[in-house]
Amino acid sequence: MRKTFEARTGAFQSEDPWFETRSRAFWDDALTTQQFAMLALPRLPDGAKAAARHFATSHRGLFVVDEADARGAHFVDLWSGAELLIRHVDEAQAIALTHADGVIDARVIAASASGDLFVLPGAFHHPPDAREPIDRIVSAARQRHLSTETVLDALLRMELVLRSSSRVKASFAYRVENLPRR
Repeated sequence: MRKTFEARTGAFQSEDPWFETRSRAFWDDALTTQQFAMLALPRLPDGAKAAARHFATSHRGLFVVDEADARGAHFVDLWSGAELLIRHVDEAQAIALTHADGVIDARVIAASASGDLFVLPGAFHHPPDAREPIDRIVSAARQRHLSTETVLDALLRMELVLRSSSRVKASFAYRVENLPRR
């Protein structure tokens, strides 16, 4: 599953400074896109089966945080246009979302009977200075009729170029030319 994720988003190693953030994004991908939660379903205890089913219906988006407080955050998906009210899982997530300056590649799940929405812990924060190039990329991707997964995976590859090249600016790493044609 990790090889599949890396083929789409770029390879990373345990010694990389970005290993933890990439690993969390990988696990979100494994549980949702690659459906590991559903594959594990027959082996899970009854109490965990309902939670595992929520991963199959996750919504992956390219979000900006419109507003945030101690209870939750108002997310706006730049890709789909969806607006979602997210409940914080814990204090660390509340702090991260309250101070989010850039665009976030995240998966949102409805994980309770009340219909509350939550962001999975692998939410990936793109740097704030990538916002303008990301807006251009999203516009071009819409014109090319690319899928959500294709666009967001391409953005993860672009972010890896930015992180792994010490003298590269966001406007060089995040370019429309780095999107797949189809």
